Amino acid sequence: MRPMVLKARRSRLIPPLACLMLAGCAPLQGPLSTFILDSDSARDAYHLFRYTFIWDVIIMLTVLVPLVLALFVLTPKKSGGAGHEAEGHAGSTRWLEAAWTITPALILISMAVPSIRLTFQYQPKAPPAGALRVRAIGHQWWWEFQYPEFHLTVADELHIPAGRAVYFDLESVDVLHGFWAPELGGKRDTIPGHVNHLTYTPDKPGEYFGECTQFCGLSHANMRFRIFVDTPEKFAAWVKQQQASPATGQGPNPKIEAGAAVFAAAPCVACHTIEGVSKGYIGPNLSHIGSHQTLAGSILPNTPENMTKWIHNPDALKPGAQMPALGLDPVETSDLVAYLESLK
Repeated sequence: MRPMVLKARRSRLIPPLACLMLAGCAPLQGPLSTFILDSDSARDAYHLFRYTFIWDVIIMLTVLVPLVLALFVLTPKKSGGAGHEAEGHAGSTRWLEAAWTITPALILISMAVPSIRLTFQYQPKAPPAGALRVRAIGHQWWWEFQYPEFHLTVADELHIPAGRAVYFDLESVDVLHGFWAPELGGKRDTIPGHVNHLTYTPDKPGEYFGECTQFCGLSHANMRFRIFVDTPEKFAAWVKQQQASPATGQGPNPKIEAGAAVFAAAPCVACHTIEGVSKGYIGPNLSHIGSHQTLAGSILPNTPENMTKWIHNPDALKPGAQMPALGLDPVETSDLVAYLESLK
């Protein structure tokens, strides 16, 4: 009966183990996969991972194969004679002791050297020649991106050109955060009072998802960002648009004008910047918020419906949000949403 019970128990383990294996494969198809290699940093990190994994397999086989042989194949049979003792092998074992000390040390060195080299290669103290410099600043719970070359500041959505090195100065204004877009590689911490660096060159245009990788408070999971890798021409056009004053549509629009008045009278002006309107510095820059694809730390699509929900009760959508509910009536909220969505 006992073998049958063991067999039944083992059969019950098959479905959950299969689910775990499938779950492990799922990220390969997702937007946060480290197996999608779209920058020089991501490729080099993958090659280092593969190199290390090969050594891990070799070490595992070197340990497990002799263990299995010793347990199930080479185990000496017991002698029937009373008092009989198995004869030992004579000779020195110093060569064996030296081998199992020196060999692991050499293997560790062979893995440590390329790891250290790669770490310093992609966080140089000075930017590569011709690199685009970006200052990435972590806030609870959103990302600020500054372009010193163009005198631009945006929030949560970063645009960079394909084929050009990007050099990040990574900072934090409050607590420890982590900056990572897996397909582009290069995970780094942002530390209060300290500047970390990261550089990579994206290969091709595309949209990439990023997130904070260090637990930073109540809405850590809602601290996301997008990286848009543009063609050089499209990136130049985007920069020109961001440098211009925000457009609010053609001709006068009473609803948009009413929304501008609501914005000017509300606490918004103390926290947010809109070029030519307000100079707040606590919250995200809203100068061209109508052209953004996402809201609220890149967790919501930028639609009038989501903008309305966000203004009405930010904490319900993003627990612990630093933005207070404004207490506007439905008409004021509708006008304010129309104004913000018009800022292209």
